[in-house]
Amino acid sequence: MAELESLGIIAGNRTLPFVLARQARAAGVKRLVAVGFEGETDPALKELVDELVWTRVGQLSKMIRAFTQRGIQQCVMVGQISPKNLFDVRPDLRAMGVLFRLKERNAHTVFGAIADELQKDGVELIPAIPWLAPLMPGPGFQLGRRLTADQAADVAFGHRLAKEVSRLEIGQLVVVKEGTVLAVEGFEGTDRCLARGGELAGPKGGAVAVKVAKENHDLRFDIPCIGPQTIETCAAAKIAVLALEAGRTLLLEPETCAALARRHAFTLTTFA
Repeated sequence: MAELESLGIIAGNRTLPFVLARQARAAGVKRLVAVGFEGETDPALKELVDELVWTRVGQLSKMIRAFTQRGIQQCVMVGQISPKNLFDVRPDLRAMGVLFRLKERNAHTVFGAIADELQKDGVELIPAIPWLAPLMPGPGFQLGRRLTADQAADVAFGHRLAKEVSRLEIGQLVVVKEGTVLAVEGFEGTDRCLARGGELAGPKGGAVAVKVAKENHDLRFDIPCIGPQTIETCAAAKIAVLALEAGRTLLLEPETCAALARRHAFTLTTFA
């Protein structure tokens, strides 16, 4: 990718906006303008960007103006927005128009429509992958214990199921144990699905979680990612293995994740 002078960041929660800001700076982006969401974005992001403009989920016009008034022509979307806030949202007139035109409301359609609205005002939503690709583990990656034969079989089983579940726009994660499906990610999100699956695995735990990216996934938004919090959630639920699709999931704070995997006798691995 050609070096950019300026870049906008639509910043959700957790640490991914911080990672993107650091990676973009290291790649030579000179000016970063972030839009943060009240109750979602960590205010400390202001230390890594030139300007942090605050808005609420649903204030689409204000978000777009934050970029156009500052001459930002390209932006990325990183970080999560809590599912509950998507339903608590009080949309402005422009957002209401977008939602009214959608026949289906899921991450792909909603964020795709937001990208279209940005484009109308001369702001292109681009993938963050050029800056984040070094953080995506490839084939053969593993932290922690080596898989047993039974766990490897559960990874293959979970992979088939997770791909089908993601194709149906339900979720991107399943939790299995000994060939039995314990939990499928839905609207509740990854952490709650892991907790539910771990509980259903019984007091000894030992479940296997498998996370995939959707086919034809639009990598301009909703990049699959995991980090220390995900591993802590797995450990609390006594889940033994988390398997990721190679080259399609971000691993945040890898050194911390490695230490946690050792501490909890946990396996983080990839599959092709």
